[in-house]
Amino acid sequence: MEKTRIQDDLYQFVNGEWLEKAVIPDDRPTTGGFADLDQGVEKLLIADFNKFAKGEEEIPSKEMAEAVAYYKKFTDVYRRNEEGSYPVLATLARIRDIKTMKELLWKTKEIISVGLPLPFNFGVEPDMKDATKYSFSVSGPSTILPDVPYYDEDNETGKALLKVYSEMVAKLLAETPLSDEEQEQYLADCLAFDKEVAKHVKTSEEWADYVDSYHPMPLEEVEGYLQPFPFKAFLKEIYGEKIPETIVVNDPRAIKEFKEYFNEERFDLYIHWLYIKCLTLASAFLTEEMAETGRMFRKALFGISASPSLEKQAYRMTGDVFSEPLGVYYGRKYFGEEAKADVVEMVKKIINKYKERMAANTFLKPATKEKAILKLSTIEIKMGYPDSMDPVYAKIHVDEYKSLLDVTIDATRLKVMDSLMKLWEPVDKSKWLMPGHMVNACYNPFANDITFPAAILQAPFYSIKQSKEENLGGIGAVIGHEISHAFDNNGAQFDENGSLNSWWSKEDYAAFQKLTDDMIKQFDGIEIHGGKVNGKLTVSENIADNGGMGVTLGVMKDMPKADYKKYFINWAKIWCMKGRLPYLQYLLQNDVHGPVVLRANMTPRNFPEWYETFGANEKDAMYLPEDKRISIW
Repeated sequence: MEKTRIQDDLYQFVNGEWLEKAVIPDDRPTTGGFADLDQGVEKLLIADFNKFAKGEEEIPSKEMAEAVAYYKKFTDVYRRNEEGSYPVLATLARIRDIKTMKELLWKTKEIISVGLPLPFNFGVEPDMKDATKYSFSVSGPSTILPDVPYYDEDNETGKALLKVYSEMVAKLLAETPLSDEEQEQYLADCLAFDKEVAKHVKTSEEWADYVDSYHPMPLEEVEGYLQPFPFKAFLKEIYGEKIPETIVVNDPRAIKEFKEYFNEERFDLYIHWLYIKCLTLASAFLTEEMAETGRMFRKALFGISASPSLEKQAYRMTGDVFSEPLGVYYGRKYFGEEAKADVVEMVKKIINKYKERMAANTFLKPATKEKAILKLSTIEIKMGYPDSMDPVYAKIHVDEYKSLLDVTIDATRLKVMDSLMKLWEPVDKSKWLMPGHMVNACYNPFANDITFPAAILQAPFYSIKQSKEENLGGIGAVIGHEISHAFDNNGAQFDENGSLNSWWSKEDYAAFQKLTDDMIKQFDGIEIHGGKVNGKLTVSENIADNGGMGVTLGVMKDMPKADYKKYFINWAKIWCMKGRLPYLQYLLQNDVHGPVVLRANMTPRNFPEWYETFGANEKDAMYLPEDKRISIW
């Protein structure tokens, strides 16, 4: 077979041979790239947990000791099987006994503290207009299916998934004291409530414009929309007499139409929906059989054929409950100071190059450029892992006499209430959004910081052994990507302090919006994986990829005899991924990141260095006419 030409398909040229041979693990939706690094971290940390559990190594901290105790409790399937469904039955009984709105109010604190949903979602988060303080926010409930379009009458995937969900729930309900008739009624009511909710909540595309989720309203107005739910009384249950006077509504249509899916007539539907939510969430912590049943929906959604081993289940759940202690442990043990210093230096170099490019920008006026450069100058770099842990983790205790479900609920209660009580505190901008063992990176618009967990700082993204060009095409482009989120369609609306603030001139912002629209059009409608790319859903990430490549190519220009081939080849390598079709289709419909093939192939064709390096011209598949090329930053 003739090898793909690099000028026609960079992604296939670099990754084709690997893609033909790669085998996706039965318990995962993908392999390659990020997934391979994640598997490596998982294998490493499971080995460490097993050593700790056997007493072969000293556990380095109190928090990690509790994490190990939790890991051991999760793997004690004999005890879990002996307990059966018993650990969840008391909570289910209390939910079933709720007959009136007043009784629901009395139990709201218990419901939310164990991680269960009210007929609306809520939380405490930094206020977009003033990032130094927190605000209380509300939105519509989450749907069973991943997004609203799955509920369309002609959406066969949605119908198939609801069928699997119904089968899963029916099997779980059989483990409860409900009669056969009640089981059927609860399931029917749950699906009816969910179907009605789907008519009123935002789509993934709408949520992608996260600035449009900031709609502060007076408490009295929100209280009126949420009738017959006693919202003000609910706030007093949490906070006493001092309650917020302003509520940020993230999803105004869902809140204004609240009475259409939650009212006295639909009260039983909500209670039965809540009962099933509790049961499905709890299933992972009960018997092996119930846990396996509880995975049916996710496996169907992602096209996974097998469940992870017990060790992997224990590790992943421990990572959820003790994310920060695990991340700090990983970072301290496996992240080298030499690598940290090297990558921090690279970040500073890329930020300085970004400033140069911003100063030379052709569509911004001097005053806007000055504000943009100020924002770049104040970006905080979080590299590897935090120096200290959130104090809430020191409070989590794994009681050896309690069930796995109960100790999970104890930890959930502590974290939920800790989060809610932050409402009256100043925002702590030292807080990390990602733990050190996560293979990922992010930009936080509310703090104007960039986070690079230790786990992503591995080859092919980064290695001291790789060339500078390879590292720039890997972690360098990722660094540039995260910085570019400060100036994407969402991040561009926040100032250097992380507050929503219009620092652009009208003319400059209009010019930026024109380029944003061009980026939407460049990707929108491309057919792949049996569907089409949504340019609006993915625009922020596409802008970030574009900016990340632009600035790192700028750094390359300062290097004597830079090898651009190495840069572009490693760029394609970091996006290498083989995935199951259901999962790829799920991402296509719900993920703000575009398909990896397009991330690898679309971005380079916007830059002259691509054409100069490989001699690509109008006869090649990866050629893009100059008037169609976009370079925003």
